[in-house]
Amino acid sequence: MAGILTVLMVVLTALAAACGSGGPATTPSLEPTATPPVAPETTPAPPLGTLRLQQVQPAGVSAPTNLVQAGNGRFLLTEQAGRVLVLDEDQLAEEHILIPEPLDLRDRVSSRGSEEGLLGIALSPHNDRHLFIYYSAANPRRSVVSRFNFNREVAPDSDLVILEVEQPYSNHNGGQIAFGPDGYLYIGLGDGGSAGDPQGNGQDTSTLLGSILRIDVSESTEAQPYAIPPDNPFAASDGARPEIWAYGLRNPWRFSFDRETGDLWTGDVGQNEWEEIDIIERGGNYGWNILEGNHCFRPRDNCDRQGRIPPVHEYSLDGAPCSVIGGYVYRGNAIPWLRGTYIYGDFCSGKVFGLRYEEDQVIQHEELADTGLRIMSFDEDNAGELYLLSQREGVFRLVAGR
Repeated sequence: MAGILTVLMVVLTALAAACGSGGPATTPSLEPTATPPVAPETTPAPPLGTLRLQQVQPAGVSAPTNLVQAGNGRFLLTEQAGRVLVLDEDQLAEEHILIPEPLDLRDRVSSRGSEEGLLGIALSPHNDRHLFIYYSAANPRRSVVSRFNFNREVAPDSDLVILEVEQPYSNHNGGQIAFGPDGYLYIGLGDGGSAGDPQGNGQDTSTLLGSILRIDVSESTEAQPYAIPPDNPFAASDGARPEIWAYGLRNPWRFSFDRETGDLWTGDVGQNEWEEIDIIERGGNYGWNILEGNHCFRPRDNCDRQGRIPPVHEYSLDGAPCSVIGGYVYRGNAIPWLRGTYIYGDFCSGKVFGLRYEEDQVIQHEELADTGLRIMSFDEDNAGELYLLSQREGVFRLVAGR
């Protein structure tokens, strides 16, 4: 037994010595274990801040729908009932008095439906002194785009009807018109109304309804009120209307062009659950009435999403949205932290939101103001500053909050 203990002591002593010297020379050294890469900390974007409203309401304005600024500094303000009011630039301030309105179309505009009326206005970029308006008419019910001569004042008897589209119902009229950076006129038309698009107009390119149109009005005449731009997606297509630029829209009430990038943004009003923001692409199909936002509408499950462009953003105000009011990408100078942010709102809640979109994804989305107003429209002046039009309270300028 003593001999065995002696041998064990010798072995243990040798092992201890070997461990203390870093191990036997014949033991290969191990490769160091690779340290897993540490993901860089992502710095959240700084908060956008808040906005407040500075009232610039002209006296006597009722249900304003659009505001544009002419090159001479004057503003043109449309009322849903059918008047176009003219304001001098220095008159767009509190408690000013309106100069006489240049154009009263109440005898031809139908505003019997809550979504009908004088809905859109655009000034020609072609230095031809023309003003274009979009309004609802009756007997038969239709949407009309008409051109007027404009040289400081609007000549009321100078109108040339550019386009008329029959409307089966009084709602989902669309109503926005705007000239793009390409000089063509873009027109927003809803799906024709009722609920759920019963006529299937959203997915039917043989009708102008449920679409954004693109036409050339640079040389309009009575014989040919407009021409088809040759690069329109359906310009040479059999069965599809060549005026269509994009389709599958329910009610693109307000759209706008980013004056820096040229991107076309729209707010498309949802049916019951989802409001959506889209960036419009040439020939794009935005899914209605198969999809409402990112969600199946008809059928409710396992709908066909192939070939349909999803929205940039959707929202559902706690399951009870009202109507998204598309706005503008802010490119003004008065609010530096807001530059590059898409501003939009909701008609019923009165909330104003800011959305930043980069590399095909939303990187920031925040509530910027809770106005409590019925928001009808956002509009932009020549300097890129933004205005909010309320159905009952008039016109407001968006300014930085305090």
